[in-house]
Amino acid sequence: MIFIAVKFTVRSAERDNWLPAVHDFTLATRQEPGNLFFDWSYSVENPDQFVLLEAFASPEAGEEHVRSAHFAAAVETMSELVSEVPEIINVEVPGGGWSRMTEVTPRNR
Repeated sequence: MIFIAVKFTVRSAERDNWLPAVHDFTLATRQEPGNLFFDWSYSVENPDQFVLLEAFASPEAGEEHVRSAHFAAAVETMSELVSEVPEIINVEVPGGGWSRMTEVTPRNR
């Protein structure tokens, strides 16, 4: 599995525009055959920072993603909204998705 985490810091004036601007990109990526997940969140410490967690089943699936038309379009859109070059972690890890964290389990109340 290819696991990718990206921090996007956007211009403060564009904060509310970010998620709508990447909406079509998100939907298209989630429909890719090799996509395992593609999820956005934001930093509680920096409201101008969005974090993308994504995974692909194989290096080839990740390469197909980067070659897609929706990726190219998103790069153009995102480049207009960010305030700095995004930070990224891109690693190959064993497994095929999320595992369970067994240390934390729901308690019956």
